[in-house]
Amino acid sequence: MIIQPADWDQHDLQELLTFHLEEAARQLCSSAFSIDRLRQPDVSFFEARDESGSLMGCAALKQLSLDHGEIKSVRTHPNHLRKGVSRALMDHVTEIARAKSIKRLSLETHPTPEYAVARGLNERLGYTYCEPFGDYVDTEQSVYMTKRIDEA
Repeated sequence: MIIQPADWDQHDLQELLTFHLEEAARQLCSSAFSIDRLRQPDVSFFEARDESGSLMGCAALKQLSLDHGEIKSVRTHPNHLRKGVSRALMDHVTEIARAKSIKRLSLETHPTPEYAVARGLNERLGYTYCEPFGDYVDTEQSVYMTKRIDEA
């Protein structure tokens, strides 16, 4: 698996993000970033591809402050589920955050059954549940998780 900064000109990436945003809308996930928002300077966006160039997934890191980052838009392509793509992307984003001297990563996810696998992965990676952070407000549609990454 090769993880690199996203190539926004790739049609398959646009399709995956469109699928991601449509699913988020169906599940009333209002915090998903639009494609335009993912392209802003405070967001680092990555894609994972296999050796043949097939898109496996994507993930983003939003810089909230000098020492706090948010993981956004982690998505595995449906053709590559259960291959460790999300975990590899989470590890990659964590290493990028460390390189930027970020000390804590947080994320917003959902308490629904559809997100149980993602929550389980986050828990295995050491994320713990927390209060809303940044501009988020407490709602029934969201749960928040955080992890210090400067202690390892």
